[in-house]
Amino acid sequence: VRRAVTSDLKRPGDPVYLVGFTRAELGGSEYYALRGFLGRTVPKVYMPTARNIVDSLIQAIDAGLVRACHDLSEGGLGVAAAEMAIGGGLGLELYLSQVPRPRSLRRDDFVMFSESNTRFLVEVKADREEVFKSLMREVPHARVGWVSKEPRLIVRGVKGNVVVDLPVDSLERAWKRRL
Repeated sequence: VRRAVTSDLKRPGDPVYLVGFTRAELGGSEYYALRGFLGRTVPKVYMPTARNIVDSLIQAIDAGLVRACHDLSEGGLGVAAAEMAIGGGLGLELYLSQVPRPRSLRRDDFVMFSESNTRFLVEVKADREEVFKSLMREVPHARVGWVSKEPRLIVRGVKGNVVVDLPVDSLERAWKRRL
């Protein structure tokens, strides 16, 4: 290990990127389990793309471009965003319309809680954003939001409407209750 980054948000104003591609893969997911569903569409690994994503992200981390990073596995984007905000005591504003996904994937809950493989939520150093984008040019990625000083998680849906607006302390209480 040459360099490691933690998942807690660090600096207000930093851009936040989603690296990877989101599909409607909720079979066996935390979201479906909470609703009593099993689902049929389980996450698949798209090996060549997965390898390129991981290699590109490792390069960005090694180059010191990344302040924070969280995988989007258990609970998907929604859970990762909450955990990053809780860890850093900072806010996060996200735009689901910017998430790399098929145009047919329009359900906010599916975009938020899909557990598609090889996806990451990444806080990028604001002054190194262009270099980060250059390193990601061969893999699915998009700026999906930014870190905010006010400790709130605000998520705007695919159509631009606010679908989540919660203070980080309430997210933390809910997260701890689950334990």
